[in-house]
Amino acid sequence: MNVKMMVNQQAAAAMVMATAANAAKESPLKEVIRVADVVKRFPGKHAVNALEDVSLSIREREFVSILGPSGCGKSTLLRIVAGLVPHSEGVVQVNNKAITRPIPEIGVVFQTSNMLPWLTVEQNMMLGAQLRKIPKECIAPKVRELTRMLGLSGFENNHPHQLSGGMRQRASIGQILALDPSILLMDEPFGALDALTRDLLNVELLRIWQERMQTVLLVTHSIQEAVFLSDRVLVMSARPGRITHDIAIDLPRPRRPESIKGNPRYGEYIAQISQIMGVY
Repeated sequence: MNVKMMVNQQAAAAMVMATAANAAKESPLKEVIRVADVVKRFPGKHAVNALEDVSLSIREREFVSILGPSGCGKSTLLRIVAGLVPHSEGVVQVNNKAITRPIPEIGVVFQTSNMLPWLTVEQNMMLGAQLRKIPKECIAPKVRELTRMLGLSGFENNHPHQLSGGMRQRASIGQILALDPSILLMDEPFGALDALTRDLLNVELLRIWQERMQTVLLVTHSIQEAVFLSDRVLVMSARPGRITHDIAIDLPRPRRPESIKGNPRYGEYIAQISQIMGVY
């Protein structure tokens, strides 16, 4: 991607963010995800209470991250919102509708790539749309644009084993974005990658979000990642998981590593959340 294109994209992203901010001042953003008093029990000989009295609200176009110790139920909560796992008690709604199964408005990105090894990058990115019977002529231009946006131009005809881990994960995100979900749920999508690739993909994810302005709920173990990306950070307790803190991240957008990571507030948020989580 040349410098002129990057500058144009950043300028466009800034314009989108300014427009969204002005709209938000004029009228409150609507609630798109509502979780109220949710309990999740896994029955059996070794029964487990995974979640207890979990409540949260996420508005449209918000980027919200969930942090918590391993085994606290973060991924279970994400799967409940996605309609992949039933909850035992409480209310889960998306756009005021009860969630009992997966719905088209929600796209889910997992930690590991879901790409089929015998298909090319382009074929994998078109697969979900084809399963939904969307005509190829409708989805092909969108996939070409996503390929460019995700930095995969020139790799359209490569197979997954010919890609780096970061490129496979970008292609997996492209699979979901091709379906145009209004809500993106992400379960540690960069957790298996090295630190440098993870940082690069955080910047890429933020750029995509700033262009498309979807609602995002991200599960992560990285405090730095959560603060850099999010409007709000939710912190969960150890199992049974409860949301103990809801922290608004007041850092300017659009965000770039060179400006945000040098901002004293960035370090203060990391220190605050680290203390809450008992890191130090």
